[in-house]
Amino acid sequence: MFGEQHDTRWFAAGGVFVLFAVVIGVSIGPAGPDWWRVPLELANRLPLIDFETGVSDADWAIVWKVRMPRVVLGGLVGGMLSIAGASYQGVFRNPLVDPYLLGSAAGAGLGATIALTIGRDATSTWPIDPVPTIAFIFALATVMVTYTVGAAFGGSRSGVTLVLAGVAVVSFTSAMQTFILQRNVEVIREVFRWILGSLSRADWGDVWLVIPYVAVSTVVLLLHRRHLDVFRVGDEEAATLGVSVARTRLVIVIAATFGTAAVVSVSGLIGFVGLVVPHIVRMVAGAGYRRVLPLSLMGGAGFLILADVPGRMIARPAETPIGVVTAFIGAPFFLYLLRTRRIGA
Repeated sequence: MFGEQHDTRWFAAGGVFVLFAVVIGVSIGPAGPDWWRVPLELANRLPLIDFETGVSDADWAIVWKVRMPRVVLGGLVGGMLSIAGASYQGVFRNPLVDPYLLGSAAGAGLGATIALTIGRDATSTWPIDPVPTIAFIFALATVMVTYTVGAAFGGSRSGVTLVLAGVAVVSFTSAMQTFILQRNVEVIREVFRWILGSLSRADWGDVWLVIPYVAVSTVVLLLHRRHLDVFRVGDEEAATLGVSVARTRLVIVIAATFGTAAVVSVSGLIGFVGLVVPHIVRMVAGAGYRRVLPLSLMGGAGFLILADVPGRMIARPAETPIGVVTAFIGAPFFLYLLRTRRIGA
């Protein structure tokens, strides 16, 4: 009973953090109303509340149609990357892995590069942008190749073999991407803008596009929290406890990859979220996955929403890619973790 109450407090704190991040995210921007008016207007939009905030209809349109979808998409991307990273770290019993381990980022990057180069002229008149779709397909295909190669050499029984297969496939995919870019130098700037990650073009269509993938992936991963705790004792011990190691690992990898590929296809490659946030959660709330997964979901959402704020303000009217901001924050912090404590999955 005490443990459940303690979990409830942690989850409530996580919810408050996400709410705080959302308010900050929609309040700050290079255009629109004064930042302090936005929380008042948000409160004013609640039922049974009516007072003057000084926010015009034009200002509210900026908040709702420009900032809010960007904030919501940032929360979905950050939450998915973080819970996927925590799941990968658990299923492979390696605290240094992230959601891109098996090639989803490299595959998405290759797909986006192909869409932005070889097929750009052919698709320039299409009513929808093909880049997210092709990036998503290539991300899933790359992970499928990685898993197939790893399984052929015993990866279904050993997570180490699967990780090594991922390294090989990622290297090959990155080489293909470089080969294409060398022959299409005129689009290098656009490709690298996508690779560095951005939420600047987010709209409600992107939000509704990724919600089903994030929802399905998140539910599957949360339902496997107990299995991830069992994986911490080792594959053989997990098997003796009744866990089908190969099947469970496959389900978790598929769910994490499915969600990761979906969010990466609309945001580009945003690093360190799925690596650093789960470690912060373990530091403050313990290593049990009953807490780690839900808190990583909420922590990653809030973290990426807040990380997007300086990106839109530092170099305005231009924007700093959010992947650059997360690297500036995440890399030193992760080095600090490595220096000051022994990190365990």
